[in-house]
Amino acid sequence: MKLVVGFLTYNDNSAKYLNDFLPSLKDSLSFLERTEYKVFVFDNSDKNNEINKIKLEDFSSRNEDFLEYLHTECNLGFSRAYNILIRSASRLSAEYFLVINPDIILEKDAISELVKALDDNAGLASVSPKIRRWDFAANTKTKIIDSCGLVLGGGLGFRDLGQGEIDDKRFDKYKILGPSGAAALFRINDLEKVKVNEQYFDENFFMYKEDCDLAYRLYLVGYKSALIPSSIVYHDRTAASSGQGIISKLFDRGKKSKKIRAWSFRNQHLIFVKHWSNQSFYNKIIIVVRALSMAIFSLILEQFNLKEYKYIINFHKSLTNIK
Repeated sequence: MKLVVGFLTYNDNSAKYLNDFLPSLKDSLSFLERTEYKVFVFDNSDKNNEINKIKLEDFSSRNEDFLEYLHTECNLGFSRAYNILIRSASRLSAEYFLVINPDIILEKDAISELVKALDDNAGLASVSPKIRRWDFAANTKTKIIDSCGLVLGGGLGFRDLGQGEIDDKRFDKYKILGPSGAAALFRINDLEKVKVNEQYFDENFFMYKEDCDLAYRLYLVGYKSALIPSSIVYHDRTAASSGQGIISKLFDRGKKSKKIRAWSFRNQHLIFVKHWSNQSFYNKIIIVVRALSMAIFSLILEQFNLKEYKYIINFHKSLTNIK
């Protein structure tokens, strides 16, 4: 099998997008024969929510059993649910696995351009489309960049390339570390080589920054990634970035829920702990400064984050015990 597509749904958060997402996904897969691809959806909704199931099964029944629906009646999180789907793809001997959010609209050739890039370059483990913003409320596709892929700064600082900028093609030739978890095509054989305990995405990361961790692990063993600017999708990001300045970042952070801020705080520290030994002396200094800054910020403005240190300490102990 050439390609397996996997996406996750969760309650009403994703249900509202399905009428736009599913037809665009089907259209973007039309370059392949029906036997060359499979689509899995893992519904992380709770047992009382049927809206995703009804919409998904209705679309599938009208489109030659377009997808296979999986559901465990609880929220497994991003990493664990996707690991289930990638393992399914591996059992099918698929070449590639596409991670895609349902709050996305794909252009017709978005997937074919990604697949062609991996077909033509065996040195690439993953590729990213150019993700522009989609204003769902206004039903408007924009030229504002949501992500051109992940790039790495000092002290294990990850960011989305070009986020919030107008797409004028200046980012098209930039090198990236890996694709954003919103839309990413992976070569499954390469994922197999970096999995740990049958996990491709680290399940210690319930959600947020799990894509950064996987991209960095692939990078550490020498695999490359690339932005494919001819592949374009549109993403309705719930809390879009206002810019890269400190004030803008604080404003953006304030728009996010406490749970999301706590996951972000925790998982950035897990990345610090997990990849500490691979860092240069200079990077270690930056990490220490960043960690102290995050602690002071939380102590003053986000005290709810302080309880995350228990999880972080236990994670560090588990790594020490493994070694």
